[in-house]
Amino acid sequence: MITISAFADEIAKDLDTQIKVCKENGISCIDVRAIDGVNVSKFTTKSARDYAKQLNDASFTVPCIGSPIGKIRIDEPFEPHLDLLKHCCEIAHIFDARYVRVFSFYGPEGGNIADYRSKVMDQIASMVEVASDAEIVLLMENERGIYGEKPEAIKDIFQTIQSDNLKFLFDPANFVTVGISPYDDAWQKGLAELTHYFHMKDWKFGGDSGVPVGEGDGQIEQILADAKVRGFEGYMTLEPHLSHGGQFSGFTGPELFTKAVDALKKLCEKVGLEYK
Repeated sequence: MITISAFADEIAKDLDTQIKVCKENGISCIDVRAIDGVNVSKFTTKSARDYAKQLNDASFTVPCIGSPIGKIRIDEPFEPHLDLLKHCCEIAHIFDARYVRVFSFYGPEGGNIADYRSKVMDQIASMVEVASDAEIVLLMENERGIYGEKPEAIKDIFQTIQSDNLKFLFDPANFVTVGISPYDDAWQKGLAELTHYFHMKDWKFGGDSGVPVGEGDGQIEQILADAKVRGFEGYMTLEPHLSHGGQFSGFTGPELFTKAVDALKKLCEKVGLEYK
């Protein structure tokens, strides 16, 4: 059984509309990334409590917050970023979320992040230490341009830093944007065993926005079919980017969001993967 969640800021800025459209689509689970145009990492504890109450009153759960932690250059000051992670962990607890989504750093301007492997690992280890102290699990997402862009680098991270407070988040579309076939060249090459969480968006090679899952080059049907065989249970968070996608967010809108939900449910039913 999987649980369908959503980056509901792709629907609208305000939480009322996010909740309404999710309910209309049978979803009662949100990964909080932004509300009222403010990223979750910038929430005050008061605003987080207000939003958490609104979600709880609507019988919604929040498994994860979509922080931008790790989306900085490796040569930028790290201590302030680590303090921001501590704040994100505090915000996650307010939402009763177990997970905080993170990334693994960009290279310096004009530089290759692969040349900074040791520093990447040191900084991730520091992030994991913060998460462990806060009893939070970090979800490390593959993303274009960061150290964990490609399968070999992702495996390197998880072979180097082995912790129950660091898990892998598989995003098929992000692999497509860097020319990788997600099932053939990532899932089957060691990432299936690492995957703990999914972001569900699809993409076409050379595309500039997302497409409903199953309509792009993300090989999502094959991934879901194998996840079913492997007995995967966990979250699949819709992040459709059907209107546009950017470095820190994307947008889909209410009507296209419904199309995105329907496409994911259809694929799950096709491969026999039960969902709620």
